[in-house]
Amino acid sequence: MTDHDPDPGVSRANRISDEGLERLEKQLARGARISRPVLAQWIKRYGEPARNIIKKYDCYSAELD
Repeated sequence: MTDHDPDPGVSRANRISDEGLERLEKQLARGARISRPVLAQWIKRYGEPARNIIKKYDCYSAELD
């Protein structure tokens, strides 16, 4: 037994941050094939900054909005 309490998952406040956008950019930069519904979810959560990253990697289409 330890005295350390387990850490919960990443909180929503921390997910909706620059870290999240960095994670999206890393995935796209390494060529990850992210589905259209997931890209749309990124835009819904992060707005224009996510849209700009997705456009930068030529993964954007109007259907994502």
